[in-house]
Amino acid sequence: MDDQINCPQCSSENAYNDGSLWNCPDCGHEWNPDTAAAAVDGEAGQGVRDANGNALADGDSVTVIKDLKVKGSSLVVKGGTKVKNIRLVDGADGHNIACKIDGIGAMNLKSEFVKKA
Repeated sequence: MDDQINCPQCSSENAYNDGSLWNCPDCGHEWNPDTAAAAVDGEAGQGVRDANGNALADGDSVTVIKDLKVKGSSLVVKGGTKVKNIRLVDGADGHNIACKIDGIGAMNLKSEFVKKA
């Protein structure tokens, strides 16, 4: 196929078009090739991006896309939880969002598990 696009995260050739978005069944990544190409041309991959490839900034609101266990406790951040007023940080362990979640408190999240609200 000439219109086949490889997944930008895992380089899988199994990506398929689902309306306006492309999906990768191997890693679960979903993206818009138009915005992905603009991001590569314009910013050269800089900045923090959510699971859908949208750029995140300090003060944005995001939604958690899957249940996340809180390390060291029995708490779980449920998928669909909205988190307001995030801060972008340089986490050496991959956690690049600092936030406060109601009922849980201050914690860090990875941008790959959130989408811009």
